[in-house]
Amino acid sequence: MLWGVSMVNTGFNRAFGAELRRLLARSTSNRFKGMVSGMAATLVLQSSTAAVLILSSFAGRGLIQVPGGIAVVLGADVGTTLVAQILTFDLSLLAPILLAAGYVTNKALSGGQYKHVGRAMIGIALILLALKMVVTVSEPLRSSHTLAALVESLASEPLLAVMLSALLTWVAHSSLAMVLLFSSFVGMGTIPPQMGLMMILGANLGGAIAPVMMTLGENSVARRIPLANLTMRGIFVLVTMPFLPLIGEALFVEGGVIHGALMKIGMGDDRARQMVSFHMMFNIALAFSFIFLTKPIAALVAKILPEKQGEEEEKGKARYLDNSALATPPAALSCAMRETLRMSDYIQRMLRDTLDSFKTHNLQRVQDVREQDNIVDGLYEDIKRYMAQMSGQYLDKKESQRYLEILTFATNLEHIGDIIDKSLMEMAAKKIRNQYTFSEEGFQEIAAMHAVIMENLRAAQNVFMSGDMDMAYKLVEEKAAIRKSEIRASESHIERLRKGVAETVATSSLHLDILRDLRRINSYLTAVAYPILEKAGVLHKTHLKKKPLRGKGKTASGILPADPVPEQGTDLP
Repeated sequence: MLWGVSMVNTGFNRAFGAELRRLLARSTSNRFKGMVSGMAATLVLQSSTAAVLILSSFAGRGLIQVPGGIAVVLGADVGTTLVAQILTFDLSLLAPILLAAGYVTNKALSGGQYKHVGRAMIGIALILLALKMVVTVSEPLRSSHTLAALVESLASEPLLAVMLSALLTWVAHSSLAMVLLFSSFVGMGTIPPQMGLMMILGANLGGAIAPVMMTLGENSVARRIPLANLTMRGIFVLVTMPFLPLIGEALFVEGGVIHGALMKIGMGDDRARQMVSFHMMFNIALAFSFIFLTKPIAALVAKILPEKQGEEEEKGKARYLDNSALATPPAALSCAMRETLRMSDYIQRMLRDTLDSFKTHNLQRVQDVREQDNIVDGLYEDIKRYMAQMSGQYLDKKESQRYLEILTFATNLEHIGDIIDKSLMEMAAKKIRNQYTFSEEGFQEIAAMHAVIMENLRAAQNVFMSGDMDMAYKLVEEKAAIRKSEIRASESHIERLRKGVAETVATSSLHLDILRDLRRINSYLTAVAYPILEKAGVLHKTHLKKKPLRGKGKTASGILPADPVPEQGTDLP
């Protein structure tokens, strides 16, 4: 049953997750609109926990306000009850049909997002099969003396029964599955109806614990919506418990108010459906009790979880890597892309400050650049870990290609940061310590090449975001221009050496090494364009002939070792 719920959640999340995330983000401006959106999202995702985690991540990044998110959560709680109502109908005959149809759909639409609908259909079939199996295997438990003794002891301790059910639900991470399980036990007579009501209350409480525990590592604002959900459910469970005997009488005894209403729609004699109906009534009452109190609840949890000073502006911490998006590959890839662009902004700042480091005699500027490289390294590690979690997800061909492009661009940016930190800043510090000064012509050559690199970085960012072929083409063309600029600048430098220009003689090695490092940086930037041009078929591939092994510096294949700079073996036609 748990596996089936997971498959439904994963399948619909991957098929419609991106659209649902947009729906939830836009619906928090109005509390009733938000509640309806929460119901709709949960009907698709089959999990209020997933909806809470999505809203939590949005709140943590400032995309939604906490009161609006609470309204959506109230609707999500009601949405799970509607799913439970549907699944308690005797749909066992649909199981083989859904299995077959789901398999065919998944295979027939393997190239599009709707293949995941087939996965969800298989998940629904597994839930239906599981419910049938629960009925079958729980039959012997009705005569179990051990179970009877356990039930009798729990019946006298309703709070303990609720807490035990909440614990089981937290471990299972699915209130829907546990509600269906407990309802089936009541329907088979394995546990008495009054005990079933306690277990249903516990399942509602336990379903709110999982999101709280899963967001412990997030910032204070992100943790408020899960805590608000747990607070509201906890309050309502405590309020409801003293009335369970009266509710049981109205629900189970013939002539009871709720029993009579259920009998009119043909649901009064089915104990399992009575349990699910209680679950639905509990959540509807919860929603309408708190829908007008979202702001006071938000204020309460804000006092419990105050925002720490400077929490949002923590420089070395990833800002856009949303763990709740991992179940939706397109959304997760977008998060990784945004964080990689943020990483490129730091590289842009480092490059800009690099020229100032060579222009002035300011060691503090050198230290600032090195500190920025530490931030870049931290973001790179966060991106790698985030994308490693995605590697276990099923990605289609397009998603896999984007995955590789993001990881490659992030890796190249990290290499650029290392070049700036470990090479260019070392030279800048050496220049400052020795009080060297570049000749006017020499510095102008460095500044001109640096300006082109800065422009190419902006172009690389645009190519990374848009995949535009024309921009990628121009970026690769600039690679050849940079190489020619380096040669011209080196020749000019040698000419000044011949003339004995004092500044040139003193800074000769620094000058040539800076030009070399700027070219290496440009090579890493240009690499983002090659997959786009290769896909468009506008690259010529260069094939090297094997050479016999002679002398040192050859590889086992006889080919000269590759340049550590990512020089591509392809050229534009």
